[in-house]
Amino acid sequence: MSALTWAVTAVVADRAGRVLLCRRSGGAPRWGLPGGRLRHDESPADAVVRAIRAETGWLVELVDLVGLYRVTDPTAPVPPAGRCGPLPDVLVHVFRARPAGGAPAAEAARGCHPEWHPVEKLPGPLTPTTRAALTDALDGRSGVLRSTRAADPAPAVAYPADGVGTPPGQRTPGGLDTGRR
Repeated sequence: MSALTWAVTAVVADRAGRVLLCRRSGGAPRWGLPGGRLRHDESPADAVVRAIRAETGWLVELVDLVGLYRVTDPTAPVPPAGRCGPLPDVLVHVFRARPAGGAPAAEAARGCHPEWHPVEKLPGPLTPTTRAALTDALDGRSGVLRSTRAADPAPAVAYPADGVGTPPGQRTPGGLDTGRR
């Protein structure tokens, strides 16, 4: 049994309708949302701003919280109530954000190769949490509670990209302003 890891990330979209993704250089090359781990002395909102700047060099302004995404090991048995599962057992706070300036404020960290991508031409492969969070954020959902499995090719629970079928209790406040009209 392991401790739960708390992480933060954001779907950062610019006025041109592109999203900021990081290509991870360690292990299998995959694209993911920028972010990092939550430190014990900071809030998720403070942590995501800090982590994105440290990882990509970009200063961001938060718009809102998309939801909470739990990443688990697909081969692990379901843990008993009140217990964490084996690694990876990560709870990710996913926010919507936009750049706070026209250029990065600092250099990107080693291990992250940040690039802007049009939502119609996303690179692959994406991490399962990135795929689910992008779908939810771009469909305007908030209040999402979702589980993804670390090795799944698709989210554990999928909803249509057209916004129809939003899960009960999840709001669709009008979507992320990506500048597309």
